[in-house]
Amino acid sequence: MAFLGIDIGTSGAKTLAIDPTGKILASDLQEYPCYTPKPLWSEQNPDDWWNATVKTVRNVLKKTRLKPADIKAIGLSGQMHGSVFLDKKDNVIRPAILWNDQRTVAECREIEISAGGRETLVQLVANPALTGFTAPKILWLRNNEPKHFEKLHKVLLPKDEIRRRLTGEYATEVSDASGMLLLDIANRNWSTQLLSALQLDRDLFGRVYESEDVTGQLTPIAAKQLGLTTNCLVVGGAGDCAAGAIGNGIVNEGVLSTSIGTSGVMFVYSNEMKIDPLGRVHTFCHAVRGKWHLMGVNLSSGGSLQWFRNALCQELLEKAKKKKADVYDWLTAEAEKTPPGSEGLYFLPYLSGERTPHADPFARGCFVGLTLLHGRGHLVRSIMEGVTYSMRDSLEIFQGLDIPVKQIRASGGGSKSPLWRQIQADVFGQRVVTINSEEGPAFGVALLAAVGTGTFKNIQEACNAVIKVVKETKPNNKAKKIYNNAMPVYQNLYCSLKNDFKKL
Repeated sequence: MAFLGIDIGTSGAKTLAIDPTGKILASDLQEYPCYTPKPLWSEQNPDDWWNATVKTVRNVLKKTRLKPADIKAIGLSGQMHGSVFLDKKDNVIRPAILWNDQRTVAECREIEISAGGRETLVQLVANPALTGFTAPKILWLRNNEPKHFEKLHKVLLPKDEIRRRLTGEYATEVSDASGMLLLDIANRNWSTQLLSALQLDRDLFGRVYESEDVTGQLTPIAAKQLGLTTNCLVVGGAGDCAAGAIGNGIVNEGVLSTSIGTSGVMFVYSNEMKIDPLGRVHTFCHAVRGKWHLMGVNLSSGGSLQWFRNALCQELLEKAKKKKADVYDWLTAEAEKTPPGSEGLYFLPYLSGERTPHADPFARGCFVGLTLLHGRGHLVRSIMEGVTYSMRDSLEIFQGLDIPVKQIRASGGGSKSPLWRQIQADVFGQRVVTINSEEGPAFGVALLAAVGTGTFKNIQEACNAVIKVVKETKPNNKAKKIYNNAMPVYQNLYCSLKNDFKKL
């Protein structure tokens, strides 16, 4: 017996197989392109997602030598907010518009006006209108491609388009649907009030399930393409952030995950639906039945250090390649020689604008406080500190909403650096732990698939059985004090520069 997790990412599709104990049997990744037909546009072809899905599933079967009947269920994850537009014959009308597409500024304003203002919108769907969300993409289609809109029969998220091809069902689940800006987060179903205000038909959207619920079985055609049987179930799954959190065991109160990849995500579990009235963090339904999560997103976290490496360390990078070394290890070693606080140097990690807490596309990255004293090690450490300060912004919002945070679990590339883990512990003022496995969203939805078949009673039981803490980093009291004093300075720098960013 085995379970598959399929993750439709932005750069590629990943399929992973686990056994009933949660042991990872094999995985496979197949990449596909992303298209930018105009500046700030981002699109993909759903056929590429499907072809990659078929290939990864077949490759996993080959690697594990599992028989078709051994695969009992599939969990689905994927990039959130994307829009797949289908006609009545299930033909894709136009390329899918992705989460990082920025064409919908006017439509976001239209949504706020139609809803009766930003505050009313947040009350209806727990979040403000952002360009990445799905609802403004639908309005963009109506406003700019009316002939395509006339053909529109269904709107599906990326992973749910794969579900349709697997099962023939139009369906989604609560965590991914939360990011469409059309879900009544409190009642975990479509917001009839907002749909009416936007003049969108409820029938455009599929049925909403909880994440572990069975949404269908493989059709004969899909089973043949994948090399599986029609007895294979497909569960709801989760959007990539919630699925990754499941894979990190963020399924109980008091546990928060911090992920430093290209972007940074602060994700916290909540037993109750709590909304930041200013809309600085997202409130979504969690992939845990009947629960919620809050999430803060920083657009350039690990991406800031990657920019520094690529833009300013080319000579060092070439030297590292010749010696078959990791240039990040060398840069980190220099940063370790720099004291906490980088001797008065600050970095604002707004290289791509910012989402949390400022939601400001005009924000820009900068070093502040440079002197003749500062060298490359100071710059590297200040980047790590600036990113961590930006994530503490989210932590402080969570704490202001009385959401308990008793344990912080680090993941992503940043968690692999002992220095960056220590900086997180010191800036957050709490111990930071890592776990025994970091396989991302595909692992999380494979666990949901196991729950859907009854192998585990619920997702908490599944995570408690397979996820263990392996390392712990405690805060250094001296560094903690330095960062507590530095944090208000960091926060004030954005306030001081906000208007200048717009002028720039």
